Amino acid sequence: MSSPSLSVAVCLYPNLTALDYQGPIEFLAALSAKAKPFIFKEQADALPTLGPFVYLSHTLEPVAPGFSGEAGPRMTPDKTYGEAKEQFDILLVPGGEPGALGRRTGGRVVELTDFLVRQLPGAKYVLTVCTGSWILARTGALDGKRATGNKFMFKTMLADTASHNIDWVARARWVVDGKFWTSSGVTAGMDMANAFVAQLAGEPAAKTIQMGLEMRAKDQDNDEFAAVHGLV
Repeated sequence: MSSPSLSVAVCLYPNLTALDYQGPIEFLAALSAKAKPFIFKEQADALPTLGPFVYLSHTLEPVAPGFSGEAGPRMTPDKTYGEAKEQFDILLVPGGEPGALGRRTGGRVVELTDFLVRQLPGAKYVLTVCTGSWILARTGALDGKRATGNKFMFKTMLADTASHNIDWVARARWVVDGKFWTSSGVTAGMDMANAFVAQLAGEPAAKTIQMGLEMRAKDQDNDEFAAVHGLV
């Protein structure tokens, strides 16, 4: 008999990077109740189930991704942050343009950080991609912890969060500290998700998903972009 499902909240906001959440979701959704029997056949019942996947934003208006709002199709949220009263097991926080922290979006990310503060005590896992760790840092959840994030914005991120006592790791594809999983920029989210699924469901399951996606996952320390951006 399979274990209870782990619910997933996907945190959206204006001008986010679509691949930041869509990449990891390709891995996570492979463990959904509908996908497991097709992907894993007779092994499906032995694996954990993820779902439901609930997409949240500050309003129910379609969310336009990218700096221009044109970098992909608009995503229609299932609920607002205010409407989501249930506790989620897994929180996925993608990154986006720096303005998401309050400049171009008029501070609307505050509704996201308020939601995270409510959810963090009961969440089993918190995954961030790219500058999603910057958003999470604003809640204080990463104080005293190791984390990483987008290398292009790394120095700005460090300066902005200097008062939070976070051990920002420059050379890392992703970092794990307790229930917090933080990845480097954009495509690193898929590498992190691969490792997360391996921990959750085992290496063979992660490998099956990886091969289905025709992806070569990078190791945790395989981060050439730290040098590219002058961080090491």
